[in-house]
Parts: sequence; C-alpha cells; structure tokens
Amino acid sequence: MPGRRYLSISMNPRTILALSDVSVRKGERIILGPVNFSVTEGERWVILGPNGAGKSTLIKLLAAMNHPTAGQVEILGLSLGRVDVFELRPRIGFCSSVLAENIPEDELVRDVILTAAYAILGRWNEAYDLWDESRAIALLTTFGVRNLGEREFGTLSEGERKRVQICRALMADPEILLLDEPAAGLDLGGREDLLTRFSNFARDPAAPATILVTHHIEEIPEGTTHALLMKDGLIAVSGPIDSVITSEHISAVFGLPISVQKEGSRFFAKAL
Repeated sequence: MPGRRYLSISMNPRTILALSDVSVRKGERIILGPVNFSVTEGERWVILGPNGAGKSTLIKLLAAMNHPTAGQVEILGLSLGRVDVFELRPRIGFCSSVLAENIPEDELVRDVILTAAYAILGRWNEAYDLWDESRAIALLTTFGVRNLGEREFGTLSEGERKRVQICRALMADPEILLLDEPAAGLDLGGREDLLTRFSNFARDPAAPATILVTHHIEEIPEGTTHALLMKDGLIAVSGPIDSVITSEHISAVFGLPISVQKEGSRFFAKAL
C-alpha cells in the first residue's frame, strides 16, 4: 500500500520531474526530442500542441509507462532504468483514455476508485481500511459523483467516466498528477463543470504537482501556472503561462493565424 503523504513546507521546492536530452525513437524516426524539461513542486503545467506533436509520447515517459531511447528521465528523484517502475507508478496519478479502456465495464464505481490504492484494475480479495473508504468517498464528493458509487462503470456517461478516472488517479495520494486530455469528448456544460471542480481541488496547498495535456487552450483550468507548447516532437516554447499562451506562439505551433484572448484566468482562441 502506498504511504500517506503529508504537506511539507520548504523554502526550496523540490524538483518533481526532470528530463535531460531525452529522445524517443520509433524505427528509424525520432518521434520525440531531444527534450529538456523540469517541473517543480507546486507548479501546474499544461502541454499543448497539434496532433503528432509528441504530447502522448512525452506524457507516457512522465508516467513511467515508457522509457526513453536516449537521455535521462528523473521522476521524484529516481531515474528511469534504475528503479522498479512498479514501485514508482503508485506515486504518480495518471488519467488517460487508454487506461480507462481497461476498466471492467461491470466494476462498481466505488471499486474503480478503491483498487487504485493497490494500483490494480478489478476488485478481487484486497482488504481496504477506513482511510481508503473515506478517501474514496471524499474524492467522489469533490468531483460531484458521490451518488454514482454503486453504479457500474459501464453505465456512466462520458462526463461521469472522466470524473471517476480523475478520482481514481488521486486515490493513492500521488505526488504527481498527469491528466491526458481529461475534457476530450465532453459537451460544454460537462467541460466547464469538470474544469471548475478541478480548479477548486488544485487550490489546496497539499494538491500534487499537475501536468495536463490538451489540444485546446479553452480547456486550461484556472490556477495553471506554466505552459509548454510542442511541435514536431520538440518543445517550441515553455515557461510561465502568460508568456507562452500568446497569439504569436499559438499561431506558430498550430500553423495558422490565431488570436488568443484572456478573460480572467481563462484563455480563448479564434482563427484570424
């Protein structure tokens, strides 16, 4: 069972993720890199870019699902290739449609959340204590799906599934939360409700460092501090979000004249 985390206050926030000269090769083609990138405790990142930019490849490295062809990936101070990934992965909350496809359709929502404490899919003979039960209920409540606890996962709408997947990703109290297109496939109401709930959760000082991948700047939640834009397997620009999400940078990455506007803490785009 993963250990419980407690909030620590430090004058020097630790580095959560660090990629040094990382590349990934598929056959004869380099599909990612070389990439240099780091995330510090307390930061909230968004990764954007067109299809084929390398976003999915990058997020799988950060989730310890794949290894680089070259370079070094450090996650929570541990180097991929020198650590047992099965011990590392429970410390990483990962929400992805690929993982969701492996959730049994007849699994109760409550058990979809609880089994994340053991980093498994499908309830068997595991024993869960009161802390586990209470945390699962609290997460379901935070993301507005507490009433779905006794429903089968296969009966949920797309929006309900997304919220349950985020609850599952947070169940083991991870030190990193990776969200791969969490709002994809949602209607406007579902998207805005999910982003609002996630923004409220992220305001908690004990919330983990977060990286969200999306195609759309409208899906960037309030409270996001940094952004990284990708194109052709490379990092085009990265840094504090207001200096990255600009008309100039978005137009260059997506290859189309685009006007970016900011209203409050949210970004919006339209083609010129």
